[in-house]
Amino acid sequence: MRRGLGGAMRWASDLMRWMSAVVGLALLVVVLSSILRNLVVTRGLGSALVRMLWLAMRWVLRRASAPFHSYETRDRFLAWLAPAVLIAMLWSWLIGLLVAYGLLMHAASGLSWPDSFREAGSSLLTLGFASSARTALNPLDFIAAASGPLVIALQIAYLPTLYGAYNRRELEVTLLQSRASQPAWGPELLARQALVGTVDELQGLYENWERLAADIGETHSNYPVLLSFRSPRPYRGWVVALIAVMDAAAMHISLAPSAASVPAARLMLRSGFTALRDIARVVHIPFNPDPDPGDPLQLTFEEYAEAVAHVTKAGFVVERSTEESWPHFRGWRVNYESIGYALARSVDAVPALWSGGRDFPHAPLAPRRPTDRRPESPRNRPS
Repeated sequence: MRRGLGGAMRWASDLMRWMSAVVGLALLVVVLSSILRNLVVTRGLGSALVRMLWLAMRWVLRRASAPFHSYETRDRFLAWLAPAVLIAMLWSWLIGLLVAYGLLMHAASGLSWPDSFREAGSSLLTLGFASSARTALNPLDFIAAASGPLVIALQIAYLPTLYGAYNRRELEVTLLQSRASQPAWGPELLARQALVGTVDELQGLYENWERLAADIGETHSNYPVLLSFRSPRPYRGWVVALIAVMDAAAMHISLAPSAASVPAARLMLRSGFTALRDIARVVHIPFNPDPDPGDPLQLTFEEYAEAVAHVTKAGFVVERSTEESWPHFRGWRVNYESIGYALARSVDAVPALWSGGRDFPHAPLAPRRPTDRRPESPRNRPS
């Protein structure tokens, strides 16, 4: 009887060790795959870990800022989203490796659960306080000892890439403020250039944003955590700025099709909605890859008519009437409106005009229009 009971216990112990080996190996593969997808492989593979951490941290920060109704206060809370996600990524990987190696060490040696995880933690963090004379664990100890520093080093090397992409993005967003104020709005960009007689200079702006859109599409699809990096000022935001420049280009083409900057505007628009689609595929935002130009928009004709009146009042020369230009504008905007609105909502961007709704109550904010302080302004001339 005792012999049969002892055999059953050994069989159960062996089964547990086999299960620990299988689960530990599977978990190790999942963790290493996540590390490679996020830090090494640049193919826009996406990351379930980053998405889950982003949603969880965003939920916490939004709940913490809920008692405050000011958008500036909300933005200050949400500015902590990116560092929180980065730190949580590192800890998730280290904890995952700890559990995986602990399971494998239990399977390889038959140590108790506490001793297995103690050995794994000592090796993973290269502390060495739980060194064992068991030769069966030496290979796992060496592998675990290499894994911990390697993951931390990869995370550190990852940061310059992120901040380089962030700085390139925010430079153009900041430069846009002098042309379109903040928060950015496409019709305001056209109106201000018309007021100061620099409409022809928009060609250079479109060319710069064509390159920036391609850069954003490449970096933000390969490193989705960049989506959680906010602009240094609350009323700026890359999504809102990109939508504004695309709206300005679409209005420019629709209202003045023979303008010299139209070819650059067309290229900018195509680069812009291509970048948005690349990001949408990674973060699982559904979209129609080949929309019909006549598909409906969330933006209404009445809103467009008001914007046309705004830019013509500022002196923008139009070649088509509002009714004639509307189908052309709609045909361009249908390519990027739904993705732009979804991204603006998901990153809690500043609630600018023509940028869709948000998950928090806030009326759309018009661009700030300061009093004219130019030296040639009559009120500033010496008497």
